[in-house]
Amino acid sequence: MAQTYWGALMVDLTNGLFEFFGSVILWGNVYRLYVDKMIRGVNWTATGFFAAWGYWNLYYYPSLDQWWSFTGGLSIVTANTVWLVQMLYYGRGDSHEQRGADEF
Repeated sequence: MAQTYWGALMVDLTNGLFEFFGSVILWGNVYRLYVDKMIRGVNWTATGFFAAWGYWNLYYYPSLDQWWSFTGGLSIVTANTVWLVQMLYYGRGDSHEQRGADEF
Protein backbone atom coordinates (compact mmCIF):
# COMPACT_ATOMS: atom_id res chain seq x y z
CA MET A 1 0.00 0.00 0.00
CA ALA A 2 1.48 3.33 -1.03
CA GLN A 3 1.75 6.06 1.57
CA THR A 4 0.34 9.48 1.00
CA TYR A 5 2.65 12.48 0.98
CA TRP A 6 1.54 13.51 4.48
CA GLY A 7 1.90 9.97 5.80
CA ALA A 8 5.44 9.75 4.47
CA LEU A 9 6.22 13.18 5.89
CA MET A 10 4.99 12.14 9.35
CA VAL A 11 7.12 8.97 9.26
CA ASP A 12 10.15 11.05 8.25
CA LEU A 13 9.44 13.70 10.90
CA THR A 14 9.03 11.07 13.62
CA ASN A 15 12.29 9.37 12.68
CA GLY A 16 14.02 12.75 12.42
CA LEU A 17 12.88 13.65 15.94
CA PHE A 18 14.22 10.34 17.29
CA GLU A 19 17.51 11.06 15.55
CA PHE A 20 17.63 14.61 16.91
CA PHE A 21 16.80 13.72 20.52
CA GLY A 22 19.30 10.85 20.35
CA SER A 23 21.91 13.36 19.29
CA VAL A 24 21.09 15.56 22.31
CA ILE A 25 21.97 12.60 24.54
CA LEU A 26 25.16 11.96 22.56
CA TRP A 27 26.21 15.61 22.82
CA GLY A 28 25.91 15.13 26.60
CA ASN A 29 28.54 12.37 26.29
CA VAL A 30 30.76 14.70 24.27
CA TYR A 31 30.49 17.40 26.94
CA ARG A 32 31.14 14.93 29.76
CA LEU A 33 34.28 13.58 28.11
CA TYR A 34 35.46 17.16 27.52
CA VAL A 35 35.02 17.93 31.23
CA ASP A 36 36.51 14.64 32.53
CA LYS A 37 39.33 14.45 29.95
CA MET A 38 39.72 10.74 30.64
CA ILE A 39 38.14 7.52 29.51
CA ARG A 40 37.03 4.73 31.81
CA GLY A 41 35.05 1.59 31.04
CA VAL A 42 34.08 2.31 27.44
CA ASN A 43 35.18 0.92 24.14
CA TRP A 44 35.25 2.89 20.91
CA THR A 45 33.82 0.07 18.78
CA ALA A 46 30.14 0.62 19.63
CA THR A 47 30.30 4.33 18.88
CA GLY A 48 32.47 3.63 15.84
CA PHE A 49 29.85 1.24 14.47
CA PHE A 50 27.02 3.73 14.99
CA ALA A 51 29.11 6.53 13.50
CA ALA A 52 29.69 4.39 10.40
CA TRP A 53 25.97 3.67 10.22
CA GLY A 54 25.34 7.40 10.59
CA TYR A 55 27.59 8.18 7.65
CA TRP A 56 25.64 5.63 5.61
CA ASN A 57 22.40 7.37 6.65
CA LEU A 58 23.73 10.66 5.27
CA TYR A 59 23.58 8.97 1.87
CA TYR A 60 20.51 6.83 2.51
CA TYR A 61 18.03 9.39 3.85
CA PRO A 62 18.32 11.82 0.92
CA SER A 63 17.87 8.90 -1.49
CA LEU A 64 14.49 8.34 0.18
CA ASP A 65 13.73 12.07 0.21
CA GLN A 66 13.72 12.00 4.05
CA TRP A 67 15.16 15.37 4.92
CA TRP A 68 14.03 15.50 8.56
CA SER A 69 15.76 12.17 9.18
CA PHE A 70 18.83 13.46 7.34
CA THR A 71 18.97 16.56 9.55
CA GLY A 72 18.66 14.57 12.79
CA GLY A 73 21.14 12.01 11.47
CA LEU A 74 23.63 14.76 10.68
CA SER A 75 23.63 15.80 14.32
CA ILE A 76 24.04 12.19 15.50
CA VAL A 77 26.93 11.41 13.17
CA THR A 78 28.65 14.67 14.10
CA ALA A 79 28.32 13.94 17.84
CA ASN A 80 29.60 10.38 17.40
CA THR A 81 32.54 11.59 15.33
CA VAL A 82 33.49 14.31 17.81
CA TRP A 83 33.27 11.79 20.66
CA LEU A 84 35.52 9.33 18.80
CA VAL A 85 38.09 12.06 18.12
CA GLN A 86 37.99 13.05 21.79
CA MET A 87 38.42 9.44 22.81
CA LEU A 88 41.51 9.13 20.63
CA TYR A 89 42.89 12.41 21.94
CA TYR A 90 42.27 11.84 25.66
CA GLY A 91 43.19 8.16 25.55
CA ARG A 92 46.48 8.57 23.72
CA GLY A 93 48.98 9.06 26.55
CA ASP A 94 50.11 7.73 29.87
CA SER A 95 49.72 11.14 31.46
CA HIS A 96 45.96 10.73 31.31
CA GLU A 97 46.19 7.26 32.80
CA GLN A 98 48.42 8.51 35.60
CA ARG A 99 46.14 11.44 36.34
CA GLY A 100 43.23 9.01 36.74
CA ALA A 101 45.22 6.81 39.13
CA ASP A 102 46.31 9.82 41.23
CA GLU A 103 42.72 10.84 41.89
CA PHE A 104 42.03 7.82 44.10
